[in-house]
Amino acid sequence: MRTIEHSFGSETFASELIAAPGSPSPTVILFPTIAGISKLEIGFAERLAEAGYNGLCADLYGEQFRGCDRKTGGEQMKRLQADRSGLRERLLAVVEAARGLPESDGRIAAIGFCFGGQCALDLARSGANVAGVASFHGLFDPPRLPQAPIGAKVIAFHGWDDPMVPPDKVVALGRELSEADCDWQIHAFGGTVHGFTNRDADKLGSPAVRYSDVATRRSWRMLADFLTELFDR
Repeated sequence: MRTIEHSFGSETFASELIAAPGSPSPTVILFPTIAGISKLEIGFAERLAEAGYNGLCADLYGEQFRGCDRKTGGEQMKRLQADRSGLRERLLAVVEAARGLPESDGRIAAIGFCFGGQCALDLARSGANVAGVASFHGLFDPPRLPQAPIGAKVIAFHGWDDPMVPPDKVVALGRELSEADCDWQIHAFGGTVHGFTNRDADKLGSPAVRYSDVATRRSWRMLADFLTELFDR
């Protein structure tokens, strides 16, 4: 693992790269939860590296916020969500940083968790030149920006009982992606709520956020198939 320093405007970021053996290889960007880069994203990036992909855990808040508490993370998330156009440009800057890494063969995908899932979807919505994106228990609200044709393939893994993303928003996302002529999939897991990939989710003490081993294993297997399809491996 090595730290990748990059910038956007006047801000400096410290993302974490876990490189696959025998790189250059395809690179999968991981957009974090509200908490920023944590052991959740690092652990998934390590699994991606074992499967032959570089995993780049993207710092979206700025290096001064690394390791911040949940309250501060929430404030930063709201700051970025308040300007979805600016967020889009920030995500595109991460893509270019990832593409320029010596470990990268130029092929890019992105996955995201919770707020990071919204970021992954926004990246696809931008029309970015990436092979595909995956959202894990992400937020589906559209950015209300001009819609570019979506060339990236999209897959979303969703807890059907997630109170933050009720069924009407799931249907709305499907319609939105269809109207953008996108190759898309949405997989909903019954009896599953928000944050289902996070083993520490239950510590938050909220019934709206719970870890699910079954949903995590199922979604990860489907992600593996998705990445194989994207990169013809």
